[in-house]
This record gives sequence, structure tokens and C-alpha cells, in this order.
Amino acid sequence: MEQKARVDPWGFVYKKLQEHEIISRRKIQEVDDSFFEKFGSILKQVSQKAALEESTPLAPLKEAEEQDGEQKAIDVSENQSVARDSDSGNETLLDTDSEPEDPEKVDFYVEAVGWNVDELYLEILYEILHNVGGCDVGCEVGQQAMLGYVQEAFKISNDKHTQLLTQAEAKEPPELMLNVEVVEGKDLVPKDPSGLSDPFVTIYLMSNTAHRYNTSVKSGTLNPTWEEHFSLPIPGNLQEDSLCLEVWDFDPAETVKEKMTKIFEVKGVKGLRKLMKEIAITASTGKHDNELIGTANIPLKSIPAGGMMMWLNLSKKSKLRRQGVLKARFSFSSEKNSQVAAQEHRHLLRILLLHELESSKVAPYWWCGNFSAAAEGILTQHAAQSGLSQLDNHLAQWSVFCAITTDHPLSFALFNGLLDKVTKALQSGLVNEEDVKLFWDGAKKLLPTCYSHIRKLRKKTAGDKTVMKTLREVLKILYKLSILDTPESIDLFPANLYGWLRDKDDGTKLTLHEVLNQAVIQGASDWFVHILDNNECKDKSEESRLQHLIRVIQLVRSDLQRAVEYFDRVFVEVMSYQYSRALYGVYEDKIASLVEPEVIQVCKSMKRLRYSEGSTNSVHLAGGLNGDTGLGAPEVGSEPLAMGTTLFELYLALQRFLTLGQGLNETDWNSYSISKFHSWFFGGVAQWLDIAAYKALTRIEKAVELDYLVPVDTNVKYSSSGVDTLAIFYQIKIFWQQLAWPDVEGCYTFVAKIVDDICRCCVFYSDRMANRVSSVGTVSTVYEERFEVTTDWCVAINNIDYVRQSLQPFVEELGMDDIIQKMCETRSPLEAQRCKETLQNVIANAIDTVKNKIVDLLEVMIKKMMPSITRFLIEGAELLHQDCSSMDRVMRYLEANLDTLYQHLNNENFSRTLDIVWEQLGEVLYELIQANLEHRRAKITRYIDPRRLTKSAAANLEAKRRPPSFFSNLHECLKIMVRSFRQDNKDIYTSDTLKRVEYLLNLHGLETRELIHQYHLERWQDQQSITEPKMGLLTVRAQFIEDSLKLEIMNARNLMPTDSNGLCDSYVRAALLPEDAFANVEKPKTQTHSKNLFPLYDEMFLISLNHEQRRIPDGLIHLVIKDKDMFSVSNTFVGEAYLHFSEIPDTPAPISSLPQQHLPLSRPATIDGDAIKALESRQGDKQAREFLKKQRQKMPSKQFFSLG
Repeated sequence: MEQKARVDPWGFVYKKLQEHEIISRRKIQEVDDSFFEKFGSILKQVSQKAALEESTPLAPLKEAEEQDGEQKAIDVSENQSVARDSDSGNETLLDTDSEPEDPEKVDFYVEAVGWNVDELYLEILYEILHNVGGCDVGCEVGQQAMLGYVQEAFKISNDKHTQLLTQAEAKEPPELMLNVEVVEGKDLVPKDPSGLSDPFVTIYLMSNTAHRYNTSVKSGTLNPTWEEHFSLPIPGNLQEDSLCLEVWDFDPAETVKEKMTKIFEVKGVKGLRKLMKEIAITASTGKHDNELIGTANIPLKSIPAGGMMMWLNLSKKSKLRRQGVLKARFSFSSEKNSQVAAQEHRHLLRILLLHELESSKVAPYWWCGNFSAAAEGILTQHAAQSGLSQLDNHLAQWSVFCAITTDHPLSFALFNGLLDKVTKALQSGLVNEEDVKLFWDGAKKLLPTCYSHIRKLRKKTAGDKTVMKTLREVLKILYKLSILDTPESIDLFPANLYGWLRDKDDGTKLTLHEVLNQAVIQGASDWFVHILDNNECKDKSEESRLQHLIRVIQLVRSDLQRAVEYFDRVFVEVMSYQYSRALYGVYEDKIASLVEPEVIQVCKSMKRLRYSEGSTNSVHLAGGLNGDTGLGAPEVGSEPLAMGTTLFELYLALQRFLTLGQGLNETDWNSYSISKFHSWFFGGVAQWLDIAAYKALTRIEKAVELDYLVPVDTNVKYSSSGVDTLAIFYQIKIFWQQLAWPDVEGCYTFVAKIVDDICRCCVFYSDRMANRVSSVGTVSTVYEERFEVTTDWCVAINNIDYVRQSLQPFVEELGMDDIIQKMCETRSPLEAQRCKETLQNVIANAIDTVKNKIVDLLEVMIKKMMPSITRFLIEGAELLHQDCSSMDRVMRYLEANLDTLYQHLNNENFSRTLDIVWEQLGEVLYELIQANLEHRRAKITRYIDPRRLTKSAAANLEAKRRPPSFFSNLHECLKIMVRSFRQDNKDIYTSDTLKRVEYLLNLHGLETRELIHQYHLERWQDQQSITEPKMGLLTVRAQFIEDSLKLEIMNARNLMPTDSNGLCDSYVRAALLPEDAFANVEKPKTQTHSKNLFPLYDEMFLISLNHEQRRIPDGLIHLVIKDKDMFSVSNTFVGEAYLHFSEIPDTPAPISSLPQQHLPLSRPATIDGDAIKALESRQGDKQAREFLKKQRQKMPSKQFFSLG
């Protein structure tokens, strides 16, 4: 038969579990209401769906649609003493930070120190009327437009405006200064012979050429750097004047001799000409004038009021190409007091900004510093004519913007830009103490808005570009402030603005990073309270409470997912702050406090199940751990066994939550309260396993009952109950894999329980399946009552084996090896090995038990078949070559049954069946042979009823000698059966008993002459095993030359002494065996060598053979050494040796060139061989009697030990 492929049990289950029509057709789940599917694949699907939902961030709160500035907190004055209560600041997601309740109550037009708006307004009117600079926004807007804008911004009436405008027109102009910074030059034209120059710059106004300003000289360079500052008074006619900048090459006063020393510094021919020219001029005139490199001219009206920096091209009248470039900065200033000017500018900035915000109706957090053209022009003129530096301007903007953002939030990017401009000055100490205080007062007003944004981050849409950009800007503000030194006198976090803030235990001030951490924690706490408030438990049942906990975990997990995906990267990049880890630390502690007592209570209230092994009827419930139960009445099969999946849905939700925490905090996650969450569920898992074991037995029993014992697929040999049983194991495995129990000791406990239960289920299934087919297959006819192999038997056997094969892979997929490895790490390797061996013994015992069940079932089936098989053998031995209808019936029976076995058993079970058949046959045949040897009746009535045999066949069971033909026919019948079983014309089987029996049948079926030769072959085989010859050695050489045998008998050694003198008179006689085949061949004999135990025969014999004799396959040369006895009737036997034809070379070479063959001499010590026993049983055969007599004479004791 062709080799049958072994089918992977799990692979087929995975496939069949998806084909719902197979299971639904039988509705096997109705037995336990799909218990295993609910906790296996369905629970897995639910968990996967929940994980997908948790990974999707929640939408922002509805409040996100409201503007953050709409809800205002009560304004508490800074000098009011407010204690920080432990519960303060816990209001849920309300804008309660630092915003004043009513911004209209604050007068933004009057400074607290008494500055009058009219005076400021008059100053601004004057500056509009007397613009300085050009190319400004103010020039483009026009004077009238700016006057109208400022009137509207200051809310001045027309009459008042006219009055103040008249005063402005009559006001004396202040003295303005033009500030010039000469920065650097590039690519200047060389003027010295060395190819370089010694440049310096001269600055003057065209209206006052006599008043010149010079920079220092930079020697030997074409790219000088000066960075020198100059202030030039500006005349009244600003529009007509211009600034001139000249770059000169300095020529020092040197004598001709000194100039001659520079000859080695000359560069090129051109440089040499210059040097010669300088020497000639000095020698003739003695002068040393500086040489002009280039000039740049810039009209004052082209310089903006806000100042500018630019590169100027240097030109020279006589030269067409550029002579180089010069970088310079220009700005206007006045001699007004800097503090007063800065204060005026802050007031002006505040008034104009409020007007801009009011008129533009810009949304909160959107205004980013872009004033209208008129406002920009007014501010620029005021800054220029007040002499404010860029730093003064930026500090004023910071102060005003921070103050206004508390009521009308401005763009955080605006503050970031200002911080970039002032941070360097603050760090280097370039800002006076008063301005530093002004800066931190502004920061103090800005920080509550920043921290409020972080606390209420959940009101924003995660992932939105604007939201992410705003968050980044907020964190940048905090970072830039954190790297500055806060003055000791500044309290950045007053209690009245930060009710949620907790002081440090050591009394030191909180840093910005610490407040950020508390803001994040507070925001998470507020969100958790919000979740609980908006997701209340519907009722107090255990199911509802567990569902409520799952929902809370999912919502918290979703918030964490949003933090991980969107916010965490920003916090880390800007502040090096683990935002998600901080959130997780808050959430896991609150979830542990919420979930642990609920789960422990639910698990304690469960009833424990106990049942008798091997039975699903004897089931009772033990009391709960605390004696209470909330699950219902204790009827078996009702509420206590209808365990819901919600508890384990909660377990899986916590598992996913902990996995997230392990990813966020890989090194310290063990410190989390939730890290031991699995211990809360220990009782629940134990209860589930008890219920699962009971329901598994119940479902197996039902599956066997509903099984039609028909293969579920054309490619396999097992039926539905086998698939159903493995489906149970598969669902249990899925359930266990989902648990992923982290504690190794608990893991081992549960896996040991699962393995033990599964093994019990396998044994239970084997018993039920065996009982199912025990009465199947018996057929009665008028001729006989016989057993026929049915597909039911084959499928039942395959089913049991299919379930058995699943045990080992099932245990491997439970992760047993990993558990043992972890036990080696946590415990001692010896203890881990002991646990492993315990489990392996449980599995091995279960596999052996189930395998024995299969063997038992096969033996039952074969024993039912054996009467017919035995009958065929016995009748076949008598009627093999006769025409008999009973033989035809028996052969048809055999063919039909063997075909059924082959078609429906899998390869392994079919092989097992044949092994059992051969074993049973071996017992029957061996009994027949032994009965023949022992002259008794064959004891095979347990296999066959003699009354159903033919008379001649029944007579063979009697105690009589059976002829060789009986055994020969019996052997032939056996070979027919083997061919029928194997159907491949090969007499191959694994049964050692049957191999032995076949050998004996073949032996007993031989004729006497064949048996005698078989005996000699056995003696030759025994000779091969002699390593220490005690009776001497015979040395010969032999060869075949075509059909002739040349034999050279050379010598003997250490012969046994046979005479009284201790010597021997020996000769050698050679005979060819078998005797009947070589009857006409002479038996050569050597000369007798007297009184010698080491005779040298040295005789050559040439024996002629015919072609057939030469080709006999098992031919032997029988060499017998005897002692010549002059006074005795017969000579004394000394020893014998054999030489097989296969050991004799066929070669024409000289025999002297062939190797000597040393043959050990021996004699039969006892006569117990199979051939001798067969000859002994033939007592009526003369040839056999005479041969046995000769063999007895060869024995030392002359005794014959019969084993018959």
C-alpha cells in the first residue's frame, strides 16, 4: 500500500473551526451554550475589537467649541491670603485659572502711576506731524489717516482732538540724533604694494562737512570688521540732508629708507609700481597722504524711522567698477528719558492693541503681532523719536502682551518670538533691574494661561495641526522661561492663581518643570473624574459593575493612546518631559484602586465546582471562599455553570493597559499598582478551569452521541466527534494564550491543571468511543456467525488516535517550555526540572493510556476476526490445492475486511492492526507447531470452534504427527494472507513472533533430506561464531576452476588427544553436501598421521563436478577428522569443520597463491537446533532416525537431549 500522509491534528482543526456549517449542523454548542467559543475565539475577537477601539483617540469634549475666554474665574487680589486646600483646583475641566471676571472694570487708558492720556495723545500727534526717516509704513499711510486712526484708538472727541492738534503744531521740536554703527567691510580694493590696505571710515553729514567722525584703522586687510558706533546731530531740514561714508587707506609717515624695507612685501608687478611711486613722491615732496578707497552716500529721508541695516556699495569717480562694500546700521533717537519713553510706549502699545483687537474681532489665540499700517507707523515713530532701542521695544511688547492675554488670549507664537529677542540680553545682564522685574511680572501673567492650556489639552482635537503647533509654542515658552534665572523677589505661582498646585515638602520654590508635572497630573485627575461622572454604573449587578470598569479603562486607555500618538513627542522634544508616562502613573493608580476590590469580591462570590472523574453526572458545588454567592441557585447546569465572559474581558482590558505601561516605562513598570492585577483574578481563573473541565466532558459525551462515524472530509479518516473534541482543546488554548498569565508559579499551577484536565478528557473520549462501537460488526448467516470489520470501527479507532496525537502539540502551544525556563530563573533548576518531569509524566501517562485504549480496541476487533482467520489457516493447510467453496467464502471475507481496514484506517493504525494480526497469528501457528513437537492437541479453541471446521481440518487438531505437507501448506496460506494484507507482494511485517513462526513453518515443511542439509547449514553458521577453538584448527586451501573443485588439505593444529598415550592417529575425510546432490562424487581421504596432534597432511585433491552441482547455492564441504583405531569396529570422531561454496574463490590462479583458510574444529555439544527438533518429530522416517543416531555419536557424552 502507498504511504499515507500523516495529517496535522491542529492544522485541520483550525480549518474546520472556520467551516461553521459542520458544527452548526450538529449544533454541538447547544449542549453548553457555546461555552468554549465564548471564552475562546469569541472573547479573542471581542478583545481585538476593544484593542482597536482603545487605540483610536477620543473626540475632544463639547466644551472645545467654546472659547477659552468665555468662562471667567473670580478675580482675587494678589494681597489676599488664600490657603491651598488639599482639594482645591479639582474642578473638572473648567477654565478657572487666572482670567479676571470682568475686563471692562480695568482702565487700560490710565497708568496706575498717574500718566495722563491727554499728554500721551499730544505726544503722538506731534510725532505724526513731525515724522522722521523715510520708507516707513507711516509714509505710505499718510498723515491724515494716522491722525484719524489715533483719534479713534484713543476715543478722543473731535473738539478735544482739534484742541490737542493745535497744541502739537505749536510745540518745539526735540533734538534728534542719527545713530550710525559701522559694522564691517568686504572685498575692498587693495591700495598698498602688498596687495592689502589699512582701511578706516570717515562719516559726516553733507550739511556739516567740517564735523567728521573716523573709525579706527584696521591694518593689512581687505575685509575689516569695526563694529563702532557714532551719533550725529540732525539739522532741522531732515528731508534735504544726506550721510556720507568714505573708506580710506591709511598711509603712515615713512622715510624713503623705511619704504625701501617693504620691497619684500610687494605683491606682483602692480604692487611694485605702487611702491616705486610712493618712494618717488616721498623723496621729492616728503608727503604721505591717505588714499581714498571708495565712497557711499545715503539720503536721510531714505532711512526708516525704525532704523535699518544695509550693505553699501563703495564707488570712486575715476573707477567704473565697485571698490568694495560696507555694512552699516542706521537709526534715529532723541534725548528723552529712557524710562519715561518706555513707559509712554507701553501705554501707547496697550491702547493701540486693544483698539486693534476690538476692531478686528480676532479669535482667541490668533492675534500674532500684526498691527494695521496706521498703528505700525505710529508705534515706529514713537519708538524712534523716543530713542527706544530694539530691546526696549521688545520688553514693552512682552509686558503689554502678557497683561492683555489674560483677558484676550494672543497667539503663543507671538510670545515665543519675543522671548527669542530678549532672552540673550537677560542672560547676559544687559537689562536693568527694573526691566527684569517688568519682564517677570509679564511672565507671571502669561504662565497661568500656558498651564491652563496643558491641563485642558483634552478639549482640543488631537492631531490637528493648529492644536499641535499651539502646544509646541506653549512648551517652548515654558522651556525658554525655565532656562532664565527667576529673581528671588518674584513669586511666579501665587496661591490665588494656582489653587490646584501643591507646595513642596521642603518649602522651596517650585520650578517651571515641577509645575508642568503637576499641571499634567491635575489634568489627568480632572479627566478621570469627568469619565466617572459621565459613565455611571447603570445598576449594582456584578455584570453591570464589571462592564462599567471595562468602559472606564477603555476611556482612559484612549486618552493615553492620544497622548502617545500625538502629544508625547512634542513634550519630549521641547521639555524632555515624558508626558504619557506621567499620565499613566496617575491613571494606573486610580484604576487599581477602583478595580481591585470589585474583582476580588466577584471572584470570592463564585461557587467552586467538584465532580467525580470519568463521570459528568456526579457534580456538586462547594461553598464560595467566603461562604457567600451572588450568582444564583446552586443547581447544576443553571446559573453557577453559566459563567459570563465579562470578568475576563476586564482581565484582558487590564492586560492591554499594563502592556501600554510596560512600553512607556520599560525599567520601572513593576512599581505600578496595576502590575499585579492578575493576582486579583486567580480565583476566577481556577473556577473557570473547573467549569471548563466539566463542560468539556459533557460536550465530548454529546459529540460521541451525535457522531455518525463518517469522515468529515475525503482527505482524512476521522469523524466529527474527533474534530469537536479538539475544538474544545483549541478554544481552551486560545483562552489561556489570551490570559498570558505573568506569574510563573500561578502559570505552572494553571497549565498543570489544564494538561491534567485535557488528558482526562482524552481518556474519557477513548472510553466513550470504544463503548460506541463495542457491539457493532457481528453478522449471522445460515453458514456461520462471523464478525465483519465496519467503517464505524475504523473511524472510532482513528478518532481516538487523532485526539491522542493532539496532546503533545497542545502542551507545546501552552508554552510549557517557556514556563520551565522562567522557573529556572526564579527558582532552582532542580525544582524546575522536577516540575517539568511531573508534567511530562502526566502527558506520557495520558498518551500511553490512550494508546493502550487504541490497542485494546484493535485487539478486540482482531479477536473478533481471528476465528475466521484461524479457520482459513487450518482448512487451508488441508484444502489449499483442492476446490472448496468454504475457502472462497473465507477469502472473500478476508479480502472485504482487509480492504475496509486499509481504506478507512489511517496508516499508523492500519500498521498497528497488522501488528496485532501477526501477533495473534503467531500465537495460533506457534501453538500448532509446538503441539506437533509435543505430541498433544492444539490449544486454539479460544480462537475457533472445532465444530465449524471440516472433518480433516478438525482431525489436525488432534494429538498426532503431521506430515511436512501440512506445514508447507500452512506456510503457503500464511504467505497468501500476508500478500492480502499488504497488497504489495512483499512478505514484510514487524512481528518477531510471526517471523519466528514463518521460519518454523518453512522448516517443518521441508523434506527430511532438506532438513538434514539445513542442520549442516546451522552448524556452519555456528562455526562462524567460534573465536577460541578448543578442539583444534584445520588449515586448507580451495578453489573452483570452472566446474572442478581443487582442495588442498594442509595441516591441523592442537587436535584433541583420543588415544591413551595422549596423542592421535588422525586423517581427514572430505564430503560435499547436500549428499543427495553429490551422490556420484567421491569423498577424498588423506593419509593417516600417527601419534601427532599437529599433523602435516599436505595433500591435494581435484574433484570433478557437473554444471548443476557447481551452481548449488548452499553447497558445503564437510571436513571430518577421525582417529584411526586398529582394534575398534569404527574410528573415533575427533572434530569437524565446514567450508561454504561462497567462501571458495573461483579463479584459475595457482592455488599456492591463495590465502590459507583456518577452520575451527567442533562437535555438536547438544542437539537443540530447530532443524534437529523437526527431524526428531519425524520418528517414522528412517533417514531422519539414522541421521540423528550419527549425531548422537558425535556428542561427547553420547547422550541426546530431546526438547520434544
